[in-house]
Amino acid sequence: MAAAVATVVLVSAWDAGVVRTWRTVMVAIVVQGVPFLVLGTVVSAALGAFVPERVFTRVLPRNPALAVPVAGVAGAVLPGCECASVPVAGSLMRRGVAPAAALAFLLSAPAINPVVLVATAIAFPGMPEMVLARLAASLLTAVVMGWLWVAFGRPEWLRLPKGPAGDGDGSRNPLEEFRRGFQHDFLQAGGFLVVGAAAAATFNVLVPPSVLRVFADEPWLGVPVLAFLAVVLAVCSEADAFVAASLTGFSPVARLAFMVVGPMVDLKLVALQSGAFGRAFAARFSSATFVVAVGTSIVIGGLAL
Repeated sequence: MAAAVATVVLVSAWDAGVVRTWRTVMVAIVVQGVPFLVLGTVVSAALGAFVPERVFTRVLPRNPALAVPVAGVAGAVLPGCECASVPVAGSLMRRGVAPAAALAFLLSAPAINPVVLVATAIAFPGMPEMVLARLAASLLTAVVMGWLWVAFGRPEWLRLPKGPAGDGDGSRNPLEEFRRGFQHDFLQAGGFLVVGAAAAATFNVLVPPSVLRVFADEPWLGVPVLAFLAVVLAVCSEADAFVAASLTGFSPVARLAFMVVGPMVDLKLVALQSGAFGRAFAARFSSATFVVAVGTSIVIGGLAL
């Protein structure tokens, strides 16, 4: 009897207005991110199974400081969001790519790929300077973070991602390696995607929109506010330009910061990084990326917008 009553109470709470909104937002974030997570894990598994390590050593400069900008620019070729970039960066590290270069790719891929830039142009019609500013600020942030890792990063801060079970056991069946790699990366990253989505949904239902309007009339205060909002809303990088365009009460620089910070430091990405590289790394790297992304947004936005 008690179990039946508890079940009824839980079902009623689950259908309550606030919880229903939370559930809808969380599911929307997960559904939005899963296709790109699948894309990322497919690319990651394919890199591990079919691409020899010598390919990366030939394409990227051996000097990590020179490899960072090359990897940052290479992020333009992966048409996915931040959910896709983490497993790919992990696979690159497993294939011998310098961590600094892989991290620059991780940050740039969801921010400067053609899909994101076209979406930004559509969201801001007649404002090509916003597209160029987003491209420049995002690429600059990725490269600066890669160089900072070269200069100050310590190996013990980064837990190198492990390959799937059976990796390196002497057998060489590319299709089986692809299957194991896809299963390993997807199952690991998928759980952290749900955790990040739940955190973002919680903020959505607890903080009313009226709170944001308080800061809209303060140009310089609006920049960190929208940067923080980008972190907690966890909007996919393919759609965040439309959210930024709707925030008309804020300055163009603040809206640029929203689009630069979001693909690099949102809650679901921090959760994915924690699962792939360790919580200590995610805390340090995300905090530094947030500061650098806000700074580059102010500099580039002040010059271009």
